[in-house]
Amino acid sequence: MPLKKMNETLEEKLDELERKGTLKGEELVIEGVERSENGNAPRYRIAGEEGKFLKMNSNSYLGLHLNEAVIEAEEKASEKYGSGPGAVRFIHGTYEPHVELEEKLADFHDRESCVIYSSAYATMTGIIQPLTNSETLIISDELNHNCIINGIRMAKPKGKEIYDHLNMDDLDAKLEDAVGSYERVIVITDGVFSMRGDYPDLGKLVSVAEKYDSKFADGVFTIMDDSHGVGAYGETGRGTSEVTGEDGVDLIVSTMGKALGVNGGYVVTDETVTSYLRETSPFYIYSNPITAPEAEAAIESLEIVDSAQGEELLDHLSAMTNYFEQGLKDIGHEVIEGPHPVVPLMVRDTKKTRKMVDYLKDNEVLATAIVYPVVPEGDESIRFQISADHTREDLDYVLDKIDKFE
Repeated sequence: MPLKKMNETLEEKLDELERKGTLKGEELVIEGVERSENGNAPRYRIAGEEGKFLKMNSNSYLGLHLNEAVIEAEEKASEKYGSGPGAVRFIHGTYEPHVELEEKLADFHDRESCVIYSSAYATMTGIIQPLTNSETLIISDELNHNCIINGIRMAKPKGKEIYDHLNMDDLDAKLEDAVGSYERVIVITDGVFSMRGDYPDLGKLVSVAEKYDSKFADGVFTIMDDSHGVGAYGETGRGTSEVTGEDGVDLIVSTMGKALGVNGGYVVTDETVTSYLRETSPFYIYSNPITAPEAEAAIESLEIVDSAQGEELLDHLSAMTNYFEQGLKDIGHEVIEGPHPVVPLMVRDTKKTRKMVDYLKDNEVLATAIVYPVVPEGDESIRFQISADHTREDLDYVLDKIDKFE
């Protein structure tokens, strides 16, 4: 068989991943979701497993993926527009809900314009390359998401620099050293760092970029991926910009696949930039967009977030985050404190972290182990993600199980 030799090589690579501890292995398959009749979070049925599982690792921070109005909006749009777009945007694959969603996202972020993509990953990798030329330096936080790392690799800038995590003095030093060697500088950061729940001081980041802007022919501009921030925190769900009080980031990338509970990604910025991206970004030009029904569902989700109901959900999410964080501390565990619903329980031992996650699964709780070599030895943790679906009763159950772990 032609693939025999290749299969042998790939099997060796898989064995190597397993030895390194980075093999993800077999995926759990969800075969059903049961809404609770008593107001608690939904429970998930998993193929081949007994019991009903509580998800403590969902990106759907507001629980909108199961919201009846969101589901109804998608179903109605399916009847009107069909199940898929049937083409890329410029070959008659643009539907009315795509345009409306882009307008509403731009308004939500108080920006001139928006472009939607098939995912936030495609957004980030799709915008860096067109905005990079042969005289560009890209400076990135050391803990930035994989989409940023790969986007920079694909862009092949003249220079790449990494600054220490959240260290604006180090960013300043990198920019000072770059003066005279480049025409354009792009500074890129995550909004919320998904493994830790922390976030940058955007006021300082923007100030440092503006300090050096006049020293480069094309200036210094900033990009933030706030996929875990938008809809997850901030009084009105505007994410890290709202939490830090800084709205001067030049391009904001985010997703509809987390707090909005649907699918797809987007960037909001100046209209000139979005017009240029529509003409040059390969992930926009050559990939189908999200479906029109998904766009309608995202519009409904965004309207919920930007309403009194959304503020109530955000208030409850914040209260549950604080409750769980304090509960972990009360039973003697270390956490990375912060307002974001990612709550890392710092275990600081790979074997114990894996054992604890397996124990929680045995008790019908799904959580995520973050272990070496994904993180440095000593930084191993269990990443819990709180949702507006969670109640104190749900969280008390998890806290009780954690407290009884031996």
